[in-house]
Amino acid sequence: MHELTVEAAFSSAHNIRGYEGACENLHGHNWRVEAAVSSKTLDSLGMVHDFKVLKSMLKDVLDPLDHKYLNEVPPFDKLNATAENIARHIFRELKKALKKKDRRLKVSRVRVWESEKASASYSE
Repeated sequence: MHELTVEAAFSSAHNIRGYEGACENLHGHNWRVEAAVSSKTLDSLGMVHDFKVLKSMLKDVLDPLDHKYLNEVPPFDKLNATAENIARHIFRELKKALKKKDRRLKVSRVRVWESEKASASYSE
């Protein structure tokens, strides 16, 4: 199995509804996102996928979240915008985008850092 990993970032604000503590208040993060995709086979050039294309696809997934108040952006208008839920959302959106591009590829994992020392990941 071959795996590629790319990173990107976005900034946003949110508050955690129902949380008892500082995170119930409006606050922001500079989120760092790592997305890994895998394939059992390589293309005719000997690559899993073009890094540049994968970075662009991840950027397209993150753009609707960038510089937004996440509590107003679906699905986070109903679902708390926790690092865990954000990782799952990005995973699923990237999975949809990859399905249209190259059926050989699978999203392996998405990891989201809300700070330098705290992250959450999602995989299926």
